[in-house]
Amino acid sequence: MPAKTNNASSKPSDQNKQVIATGEKDGAKVGKTAAKKYEEIHFVDKRQAVWNYSLFSDADIKNFQQGTHYSLYKLFGNTQLDVLDTPGTYFSVWAPNATFVSVVGYFNEWNKESHPLYVRQDNSGIWEGFIPGVNQGEAYKYHIHGFKGIKLDKGDPFAHFWEKRPFTASITWQTDYEWKDAQWMKERKKHNALTSPYSVYEVHLASWMRPDKNNEEVYNTYEQITARLVPYVKEMGFTHVEFMPVMEHPFDGSWGYQGTGYFAPTSRFGTPQEYAAMVDAFHQAGIGVILDWVPSHFPYDAHGLFMFDGTHTYEYADMRKGYHPDWNSYIFNYKRGEVKSFLISSARFWCDQFHTDGIRVDAVSSMLRLDYSRTASQWEPNEYGGNGNLEAIAFIKDLNETLYRDFPDIQTIAEEATDWPKISRPTFEDGLGFGMKWMMGWMHDTLDYFKMDPLFRQFHQDKFSFSMMYFYDENFMLPLSHDEVVHGKSPMLYKMPGDEWQKFANLRVLYTYMFTHPGAKLLFMGDEFGVTAEWNYKSELQWELLQYPGHAGMKYCIQKLNALYRSEPTLYERQFEPGCFEWVDLNHRSESVLVYARKGKKEKDDILIILNVTPVVRHDWEIYVHGKGKWAEIFNSDSKEFWGTGDVYNPDVQSELVDKPSKCYKIKVNLPALGAVVLK
Repeated sequence: MPAKTNNASSKPSDQNKQVIATGEKDGAKVGKTAAKKYEEIHFVDKRQAVWNYSLFSDADIKNFQQGTHYSLYKLFGNTQLDVLDTPGTYFSVWAPNATFVSVVGYFNEWNKESHPLYVRQDNSGIWEGFIPGVNQGEAYKYHIHGFKGIKLDKGDPFAHFWEKRPFTASITWQTDYEWKDAQWMKERKKHNALTSPYSVYEVHLASWMRPDKNNEEVYNTYEQITARLVPYVKEMGFTHVEFMPVMEHPFDGSWGYQGTGYFAPTSRFGTPQEYAAMVDAFHQAGIGVILDWVPSHFPYDAHGLFMFDGTHTYEYADMRKGYHPDWNSYIFNYKRGEVKSFLISSARFWCDQFHTDGIRVDAVSSMLRLDYSRTASQWEPNEYGGNGNLEAIAFIKDLNETLYRDFPDIQTIAEEATDWPKISRPTFEDGLGFGMKWMMGWMHDTLDYFKMDPLFRQFHQDKFSFSMMYFYDENFMLPLSHDEVVHGKSPMLYKMPGDEWQKFANLRVLYTYMFTHPGAKLLFMGDEFGVTAEWNYKSELQWELLQYPGHAGMKYCIQKLNALYRSEPTLYERQFEPGCFEWVDLNHRSESVLVYARKGKKEKDDILIILNVTPVVRHDWEIYVHGKGKWAEIFNSDSKEFWGTGDVYNPDVQSELVDKPSKCYKIKVNLPALGAVVLK
């Protein structure tokens, strides 16, 4: 069957307006205008199975092609509406190399010929049309005759809802929801600010908790997850929750990082409205929601974006740029305007339709570098001879500029593991424009240090202290993420040396260091109570461990560290500023005692942190400090409440003025074995 054409659909432009209200200003009449409906201007042929119809204006097409249309989710995909008093669904899809596109589904018994779409006559490659009688909840795909006659059945890249895997059809659905988080949205700027406490609980929704931990095929619903997770995060004191990708994806083992539905919460747990209700509940509890988002690559599943119309539509055609060797996936063509519009529209969609508070962009390193995971013969330098992907760099800058322009009270966060400069600096300073960057160097150095036998830590103190040499280069988030507890890396608890008690004590010191080090914090689910197994996405967290005092004590320790972080402005108000941190004593390598201060806006708010990272109790340890003479213990990682000994603490901190002109004081502190003490 030859392709249908929709000649009229190329001209619903600025002429299609009418005055809908008038008033007077300075004695002159003024009016508001709104676009007329398509059927008010054009003839709609109701005799056809698919009616000619369009939601696009000339400006929409131009911006789409130029890579500057960032609300495509309002036009593409499926939209339920009434045309000439007839309910149905408008479909539109971009398939520029297709010769025929039809909609197939249960409504037409998957007949590939009965409902062909119309191709626009403006060389946009958009196919569209209205099908009467197709309402919300219909499964469908696009049947495409593509390049060189290849025939494909594809899901809708802009669908808001998909069938639950292993089924692969899209579902006609919208994202309308009556939000109840007005108070949060009004005030969230202060919650999401870089000068506010930012403590993130990273969650994989499927495996945080299951109805049956031994059955990977069953999930809690969004509603059930909400009932359990919201009060838990609130109890633990985290300020934000971060979801590993909730976008629709075909394979559980990808954890969501290889997606097919960039505009759809996964149907594994329910509908888009039920997902929205979960976000709403977090907001009403005063907790922000961050989403992992993956504009770096996508899988080759037959129903997905790969070879969408028989050729490289969304991905680079040159596989030196278009194929990802690490993940056996394909890389978006950031040079193509339509792809750039698609991706930025996706990021805006989650902020606009689902009130997302932050976007954590995955695998930024792989986007920036043409030689990422490639040998010399597998990549080609850019036009200046360098290894930077100039199109990806431009895309990232536009992404951040757009998100911060339209949603100034959110944060964008880069998962970037190299020394690429200015990741979290504004674009007007030649930065990439992210709000924060994961501090991967801190994570690796810190874990390497704490894995050592305490006897040998004295020889590796520089590894511990190195992070502050480069901390001020970026706005850093300190991540202890899912990547560190999979693939044979062992759980956090078993990274620690020593017997069982020492492992817990070491981990409590590490966490105290994390929460008192400058920067935002991120902790993966289960790390907060010291799980003893690597993360397994097919099961759930080892909740049964909380019956044991060591694990329950670790959980309570994290609660108290979150409370400390949130209650002491010194720990967050200047967390990205030079001058917020000072090494007080690094001169006791052989004893492995490290002392540093967090500096507040006022001297009286300064905090002193002492880490004793050997299993030796030290009484009356002398520390010389400047400024304040009176100190009190406000946190001790050896507390009995945390499963510590509870017998080495500081009810009174002795202080002696030793140099009045410099306000230098000598204080004496009792240091528990493998313990951290915080003084104020």
